[in-house]
Amino acid sequence: MRYADITGWGKALPPTVLANADLEQLVDTSDDWITARTGIKERRIADGEATEMAEVASRHALAAAGLEADQLDLVVLATCSPESLVPASASYLQARLEAVNAGAMDLNANCSGFVYSYITASALIKAGAANRILVVGVEKLSFITNYLDRNTAILFGDGAGAVILEVTEEPVGLMASELGVDGTTTELLCTPVDGTRGVPGPRDPATSSITLQGQEVFRRAVTMMSESGAAVVSDAGWTIDQVDLLVPHQANRRIIDAVVRRLGLDPSRVFANIHAYGNTSAATVPIALTEALEQGMVAPGNKLVFVAFGGGLTWAAAAVKWGSRIEPINTSDASIPKTDKSLMEVLKPNLDFFRKVDH
Repeated sequence: MRYADITGWGKALPPTVLANADLEQLVDTSDDWITARTGIKERRIADGEATEMAEVASRHALAAAGLEADQLDLVVLATCSPESLVPASASYLQARLEAVNAGAMDLNANCSGFVYSYITASALIKAGAANRILVVGVEKLSFITNYLDRNTAILFGDGAGAVILEVTEEPVGLMASELGVDGTTTELLCTPVDGTRGVPGPRDPATSSITLQGQEVFRRAVTMMSESGAAVVSDAGWTIDQVDLLVPHQANRRIIDAVVRRLGLDPSRVFANIHAYGNTSAATVPIALTEALEQGMVAPGNKLVFVAFGGGLTWAAAAVKWGSRIEPINTSDASIPKTDKSLMEVLKPNLDFFRKVDH
């Protein structure tokens, strides 16, 4: 039997921080209000392109696995904020890494994108289509976030996380999975006019930012994350009490807490870092997994659950049996260069664009 073991992991966060206190200068909000409703204290804003973040996270993951980029068979990049539609952003990442023997593709399932990609890559390895796959979640949501809209400005940030999957005969990796979508609810969380949708013409700030019907998305996220999480635990032949760590999508601290209560899981067995980075969409789960490993929260043979929910409305869950290694084989000194711009200088193109909207 062929299985897909996670052998490498890495993350990349832009150095520019957008704290709640900074948002107080842009919209009618406060640190106390944001923290109470979301659990978020700050988020990161990229001054470069998304694949710059993806490259850094990937180099850390490759080093942790003890691999070179030319040993990869495939690059799967999960994102809903691509640098371009033609070519796919994975092409840029493949070139940056010089992964000359790898195919490359984007996968867009919004905030569920990394879990979708992890399940897809695991299936490809199990089927014999590949032996080594790089799976990356990366977002530059600052491009489509209106920082003058108090409802969404507080939520989103930029970042990247990556894992390496390698074939093994050991029964580890993906034990059970669930993929879902309700395409009749797309208007609840979307960018209204994007891609080829809408009338051709200049980008309109009034329809070019993320829109969110928060209460309904909250309700559906709690329901589907808890139900899909419980389903994969059962399908893997586990009980909730046997789950060593839940790594959920980091959208809202209250969503995470509600999911944990519904599952009946000990809160000490849940990893959350939303306070530091906000919602980085497809990047949240691999960033969280990397930090859980760095903090010693994963042991050999542990039973993990990844669960996510996002625009589409999509959801995904994976029951994962961890392999034997929890320490990186090598390390990388790759990093995102610090910018000489101030926070407001980094945000200026965004603010200038969205000031054209009648708030």
